[in-house]
Amino acid sequence: MSTTTPLSLPEVQSRLDELLEVEFSFRDTAAPAKAIAALPAPQQAQLINWIERIASTHVELGYQVACKGAEAQALIEPDNFEAWLFHSMDRYDAEGLRPALLIIEQYREFAEQQQARLRGALLQEHEGVLSHFLQGLSGRPLKLAVAETIYTDTETLFLPPLLSLLPTPEQNFHHYKVTCALLWAQIRFGSFRPLLPLTSTEPALLQLYHAMEMLRLEARLQRALPGLYRALEQIRQTLHEPELPAEWRQFLAPLSATETEAEDVLRLARQQLGRLTPYPPASHPVTLALDAVQGCMITRIEKERARFKVALNTLLDELPRNDPAEQHGERQFSKRPQQDPTAAEGLQVEILLDDMPVPLPDSVQALRRSILLDLGDIPDDYLQPAGPGEYDPALLHDQTRDAEDVWRGSYHEEGAYLYDEWDFQRRHYRKQWCAVREREITPRYDDFSERTLEKYHGLIKQLRKTFEAMRHENRLLKRQPEGDDVDIDALVEALSDAHLGFEMTDRLLTKMQRNERNIAVIFMVDMSGSTKGWINDAERESLLLLCEALESLGDRYAIYGFSGMTRKRCELFHIKHFEEPYSELIRARISGIEPQDYTRMGFAIRHLTRVLQTTEAKTRLLITLSDGKPDDYDSYRGQYGIEDTRRALIEARRGGIHPYCITIDEAARDYLPHLYGPAAYSVVDDVRSLPLKVSDIYRRLTR
Repeated sequence: MSTTTPLSLPEVQSRLDELLEVEFSFRDTAAPAKAIAALPAPQQAQLINWIERIASTHVELGYQVACKGAEAQALIEPDNFEAWLFHSMDRYDAEGLRPALLIIEQYREFAEQQQARLRGALLQEHEGVLSHFLQGLSGRPLKLAVAETIYTDTETLFLPPLLSLLPTPEQNFHHYKVTCALLWAQIRFGSFRPLLPLTSTEPALLQLYHAMEMLRLEARLQRALPGLYRALEQIRQTLHEPELPAEWRQFLAPLSATETEAEDVLRLARQQLGRLTPYPPASHPVTLALDAVQGCMITRIEKERARFKVALNTLLDELPRNDPAEQHGERQFSKRPQQDPTAAEGLQVEILLDDMPVPLPDSVQALRRSILLDLGDIPDDYLQPAGPGEYDPALLHDQTRDAEDVWRGSYHEEGAYLYDEWDFQRRHYRKQWCAVREREITPRYDDFSERTLEKYHGLIKQLRKTFEAMRHENRLLKRQPEGDDVDIDALVEALSDAHLGFEMTDRLLTKMQRNERNIAVIFMVDMSGSTKGWINDAERESLLLLCEALESLGDRYAIYGFSGMTRKRCELFHIKHFEEPYSELIRARISGIEPQDYTRMGFAIRHLTRVLQTTEAKTRLLITLSDGKPDDYDSYRGQYGIEDTRRALIEARRGGIHPYCITIDEAARDYLPHLYGPAAYSVVDDVRSLPLKVSDIYRRLTR
C-alpha cells in the first residue's frame, strides 16, 4: 500500500470488508471506512495495517479498532497508540474477548493514563529494586503484587501498577518506596495484633484506628528510617497536603511516643469513636484489608505453632544431655524476653533449655521472628515440644502439587514457568502464553543399556579414543614473542619489513598451548508422538552413546526431552541435569524415554536457554534432536510454529547460546535454513546411522 497517496473511500471499504470478513459477519464498515478515508496517507496505512494484525487475533477486535482507531490516533501518541493495541491483545490472551473490547472502548481513558505514565513510575519496572529494598528491611520476607488498592495481608504488599501523583518518574519511584515502608511498618510494629478478635462489623472503629495507627507508624518510621521519612515529608510538600486538623493535634504526641503500641492506639480509638473524624492523608493512601489479614495470619499462626513445637522436639534429640539417662519429659524449654529496638519485632526472646541458651538453626530463628511479628511474644504453650503424630503433616511442610495431578484436573498455572510466544501475524509476543513444567521420566530398569552397549561395542571404543584425543588436544599459537619454534611466515614478513626500512617485530615464534575446554551443552530431545518406533530407539541409542563418549571428554552436559499439547501443557522431561553424575539411574531414564504428544518447540528453547544462561561456561550449546518441524494440536501448526521457533532461536543467540539441530526429517531442508541458518543443522537420511552421526556432529561442533 502506498504511503504517499491515500486510498479512496471505496478502496478503504473494500479493504475493510476483506479484513473483517464482512461476507460472513454482516458488519457495517461504511462509517469506519469514511473516517479512515479522511486520514492522511501515512496514518491511513498505519491504521489499516493494525486492523489487519488485530483481526488475525479476533475479527471483532479488528472491527472495533476500525471504528475507534481514527479518533484514537488523534488523541494518542504513536508509541502509545501501539501500546494501547498491544494492551488489548494481551488482555484478550489473558482474559478473553470482553475485557479486550473494553480496552478498545476506553481509548480516551487510555490516552489520559499514558499522560500519567510519562511522569509516573511503573511497578513492573521497579519491582526488582523494591524487592531488594524490602529484603534489606528486618522481618519476614515479603512479596509484591499488583492491585488497585494499597494494602498488605502480612505476607504480600499489594501496590497499584502505576503511581503518578508526583511530577516526575523519580519522585513517583520514591513514592513507591515510602508506601512499601509504611506497609512494612504495619507488620514490623504490630498494627494487626489487636485486630484479630475484631470483625468487619465495626467499620467506624477500624477506620478511626487505622488513621491513628498511621500517625504512630510515621513516628516509628522517622526513628527507624529517617531518610525515608524525609522523602515522605517531601512528598507532602509537593502535594501541598494540608496540615493535621486541629482536633487531631492533641493526639499527635501520645501517638508518636516511643512506648506507644498498637493496643494503646486501639484503646484511644475506642475512647474517641464518634468524636473524631478520620483524617486520610493524600501522600500515602494505605488501606486496611482486615479480611485478607485475618485469613493469612490465622493460617500462618497455626502452621508456625506446629512447626515451632516440632522443631523444639528435634532439638531435644540433637542437643547433648548432661545426663545420658535423662528423658525428654525431664528437660524443659523456657524463654527470656528482652526489649530490643533493633530486632524486627522490637523484642528479643531467647530460647532456653534447662535455663541454658539454645543455639537455634536458621530455619527456627526465622520461625521465631515470624511468631514474634504476629503475636509480640512466644506463648508458653509453644515451648512444649510436639510429640510424634501430634500434628497434621500438612501443617509441617508446604504442599507441592505433582505435575501429573495438575493435568488430570482442570488446568492450573500454579507452579508452572510462564513463557511468551511469538505471534508472527500480530508481530508481537503473546505474554506469558505457555505454561511450562519440568517433569521426571520414570526410570526403566531393563536390558536396553546392556543391549545397546553390546551392539555398539566397537563404535564406543572408537568414540572414546576420539573424544579423549580431543581432551588432550594442543593448539599451535603463531606470532608469539616467546615460544618453542620459529614462525616461518612471521619471519619472512619481518625480513621484508626490514628490507623496506621498517622496524622488525619481535613476534617471530610459535608456541603450543593446551586447549582448555570450557563447554556446557544441553541435548533437547524430541519426545513427540511421531518418534514412536525406530526413531525413539535411535534417539535413545544416540543419547546412550553420547553419554559414554562424553564421560571420557569431561564436557558438562544435560539432557531434556520435550513435548506439548497446546500452550497449557508444555512439558520438559528431565533426563540428566548438569550436576548429576552419569550413572545407572541416567541410563534407566534414557531407557524410559517414550513418545508423548506434539512438537511444540519454542517454549523448550526458551526454557533451556534460561538453564544454559545460569551455567558458567565459555561455550554454550543447545543441540536439538528431532524428527520433524514444529507442530501442535492448536494454531501452532504451520507457519505460526515455525516463526515462533525461529524467534526463540534468535533470542537464544542473543543470549550467547549456539543452537544446532540434528533431524531425520527428509523435508527439513525446506524449513531448517529459515530456523537455524544454513550451517547450523544436519539432516540424517538413515535413522539407523543416527547414533554414529550424532557423536560425529558433536565432535565437529566442539573442536
